[in-house]
Amino acid sequence: MVRYLLSRCGQSLVLLFLVSLIGFMVLNLAPGGPLSQFALTPGMTKEALDRIAEQMGLNRPLPIQYLDWLWHLIRGDWGVSYRDGRPVLEVIGSHLFATLLLMGTATFFAVLIGASVGIKGALAQGSAFDTTTTVAAMIALSIPTFWFGLVAIYVFSLWLGWLPAGNMYTVGDGSVGDYARHLILPSMVLALVEVAVWSRYMRAATLEVISQDFVRTAKAKGLPPRRVVMKHIVGNALVPMITLAGLQLPTLLGGALVTETVFTWPGMGRLFLDSLGYNDYPVVMGLLMFSAILVLIGNLAADLLAASIDPRIRLD
Repeated sequence: MVRYLLSRCGQSLVLLFLVSLIGFMVLNLAPGGPLSQFALTPGMTKEALDRIAEQMGLNRPLPIQYLDWLWHLIRGDWGVSYRDGRPVLEVIGSHLFATLLLMGTATFFAVLIGASVGIKGALAQGSAFDTTTTVAAMIALSIPTFWFGLVAIYVFSLWLGWLPAGNMYTVGDGSVGDYARHLILPSMVLALVEVAVWSRYMRAATLEVISQDFVRTAKAKGLPPRRVVMKHIVGNALVPMITLAGLQLPTLLGGALVTETVFTWPGMGRLFLDSLGYNDYPVVMGLLMFSAILVLIGNLAADLLAASIDPRIRLD
């Protein structure tokens, strides 16, 4: 186990280095740059821009800028936002809870609904329910998240008036019920694709388990069908789903970016787009690295949890 952990940590460090290098180069080679915001200031001269570039260290060669940024990152200094002068970690931290709340709620309902639909579809393979849910899953996977979000706003907010169209809470309220009402639409939209993915994978995993000898033996012993399903089929089918949870993190983060933008949800996804528009490179790079670290930790935790539950999985 120790050898495996050391190996994964080494691989993770290499991946983080590559992510940081590619991200830094792409951002700084893109048209515009952080100085473009200052250039829009009335009365700004080239001499003033040169002084700002020198103060910010942007007049140095790009490799030197990267090495300096990387050294500060390793020491825990993620830089300062060009936009409001706050530390990058503080800016990310102020938006972290909103994203975790949205992702956590969406994942909970996606797993609950998707796993239930997948298991039922596998147990009733070829039935009308199985066919209907398969078609529905394919449609859900084909619908762009932003389009479904706009439709949800039109139907539930503008037409029916049941739910708020955006933001995280109502100014002056902020009660638990108010938070919950604002959370329903974005979490539903974010969970849509996840439900489809979980139902398809859960159906496939359940069908694979059903064909195993130990399931046929349990049925031959006369065990009640419900016990066979819950103890022997569902329990074993859920093990590969733990790994899927880790693999779905990048998709979930990408979906959160679109969903938060559509619903003006004050999370990290919306912060990322706002920072890109403002050319706030320290915050963009901080979000990129934070997301990469989150994905790597999630994948590692999923692998360790799967190995601890299933003795057949060996981490060498």
